[in-house]
Amino acid sequence: MQGYCQSQTQYKRLLTREVRIGNLIMGNGHPIRVQTMTTTDTMDTMATVEQAIRCIEAGAELIRITAPSIKEANQLQVIKDQLRERGYDTPLVADIHFTPHAAEIAASIVEKVRINPGNYVDKKKFEQLEYTDAEYEEELDRIREQFTPLVKICLEHGTAMRIGTNHGSLSDRILSRYGDTPIGMVESAMEFLRIARSENFHNIVLSMKSSNPKVMVQAYRLLIRTMYDQFGEIYPLHLGVTEAGDGEDGRIKSAVGIGTLLEDGIGDTIRVSLTEDPELEIPVCQDMIRRYGDNFSSNAIPPIDTLPYNPFIYNRRKSFPVDIIGGAQVPVVIADLSTIEEITPAHLQAVGYTYNEQTDKWSIADIAADFIFTGTQLLNFELPGTLRALVYPATWKAANSASYVPLFEFKQFVETELRSKTLNFVMMDCYSDEERKMLPLYLNVISRDNTAVLCLSSLNKNALQSVRRMISELHMHQVNNPLILICDSPGQSLDQHLIHFAIETGGLLLDGMGDGICLGYKLEANVELFPVAESTDLPEENIYKFTNNTAFNILQATGTRISKTEYISCPSCGRTLFDLQEVTARIRAATNHLKGVKIAIMGCIVNGPGEMADADFGYVGSGPGKITLYKGREIVIRNVDSAVAVDQLIELLKKSGVWIEKS
Repeated sequence: MQGYCQSQTQYKRLLTREVRIGNLIMGNGHPIRVQTMTTTDTMDTMATVEQAIRCIEAGAELIRITAPSIKEANQLQVIKDQLRERGYDTPLVADIHFTPHAAEIAASIVEKVRINPGNYVDKKKFEQLEYTDAEYEEELDRIREQFTPLVKICLEHGTAMRIGTNHGSLSDRILSRYGDTPIGMVESAMEFLRIARSENFHNIVLSMKSSNPKVMVQAYRLLIRTMYDQFGEIYPLHLGVTEAGDGEDGRIKSAVGIGTLLEDGIGDTIRVSLTEDPELEIPVCQDMIRRYGDNFSSNAIPPIDTLPYNPFIYNRRKSFPVDIIGGAQVPVVIADLSTIEEITPAHLQAVGYTYNEQTDKWSIADIAADFIFTGTQLLNFELPGTLRALVYPATWKAANSASYVPLFEFKQFVETELRSKTLNFVMMDCYSDEERKMLPLYLNVISRDNTAVLCLSSLNKNALQSVRRMISELHMHQVNNPLILICDSPGQSLDQHLIHFAIETGGLLLDGMGDGICLGYKLEANVELFPVAESTDLPEENIYKFTNNTAFNILQATGTRISKTEYISCPSCGRTLFDLQEVTARIRAATNHLKGVKIAIMGCIVNGPGEMADADFGYVGSGPGKITLYKGREIVIRNVDSAVAVDQLIELLKKSGVWIEKS
């Protein structure tokens, strides 16, 4: 195992211990299972049953239901009986947080229970405490005493268990020793896993969820490494980015986190946590796992013995700056407009530039592309001063203008002397046969040229592994030129494009690889991209706007370039104390112009304030019709009436100095 997976260069599933969940087998090479969680009140039997059936018929293989107290735990029997009577034998999972006795009841009813070690028995009061070694061990003994009865019930009934750590709900004890870190997340789960193993209980799945994909990926990798080092085996892994949000943002953030791990064969079951109806999560999960067929790998990629970077700690790859690219500068975005027959100023509006004929001036949006690719086309108008066009060398030569930058094939760049003195883009297909033979020569030339920016892509199906392996090769040859990640999507729907783009570029950005991205696809392959009621004849500018927005959203999700307000929004569940989808939409509408501000919208105290660990402000359900507002982790206003809570949030933003009026 290469640090945390079977192979960094070939797609190989990580072999995990086999676990049985009712009639479902997970781990040990079995298919990646898809699951979701109901959003209804658990005490409303028929609503929960009907929603569970919709999820099952959409393709869910496990259904999780919240059981925050003993009454909901007992209600699980009624729900299970109704589903079985109607012919559905899909395993049910009880979601437990604070109540050990509820978990013990549920474990004798459903096929699996999920506990969160951060608040199951252990203390979570957001206090800064210091623990002596003796006090720390005393707390562990208390956990063992209260957790062991649940383990024995699971053994007796053949019930599976998920030990599900959440980044934002680590206990005070764990925080005191490890901090709010991936290592703390791993140790939180390992304490419970060691207790279970001491009782010879192994029917266990683990998860390391966070609303921050970077933290989530590092935690899973560390967990795998830790289990393997301590036990010589790995338990099945449930993958998810918690509180991902809704719409494109939720799908992109989930795909970045989950997909980065799936690319390396990690993961035995996945759940996409969207602030939408749970049955809508299932197709997104299916689009992710559909990528990984038998022919996903390419033998063209050479193996690697030692990684030249640390996969457990984020460090941005070191590169020297070339113009506005590389070094410590934020990643750039290149918009591919080369399929437009004649580009006009109006086309640039899709990528963030709006031209006013009366004033002869350009307005530039926060998500304005840094470059456009026009191929062989010279424009018949002046570009705004912050934008330049990438063109092929012959066109660049004919332009003779600083607004144009040449884009070379690798071999072409090596063999020509006619280059820009300041900035050249050089395309490289990672591990194609022709370029592989010439690689040493190419890299020698590139490493001595301080004007070259490498544009990396791969025709291999496991493109992320191919590009990542090439970046390792560049490191070994001391090639420190900036890198642009080029990704074309073969998808047939909006979600498929989002997932493909987010996985293949986001996974590299999470490891600090990449100084810019460019997304594209063939127009004729995208009939379903923007479905409309009567026609699929869509304006091209919608397509360019989509890819440009997606590029910026990926950079935002990976934390590499912040260009807009960010929302951490939990999926609705039976604990939610208000209409989460409606409130999220209202807050977004009021605050989506506040660039760089992070707002958490949490349905109840279980997910907030813990899961708001990274948020600047929080809107948390504290009772029926009541909201508590936070600044960071500090409560500012308790129990605000929900009718005025959004207005009160805006007032808090104003008092905190982050509010600006919409232009």
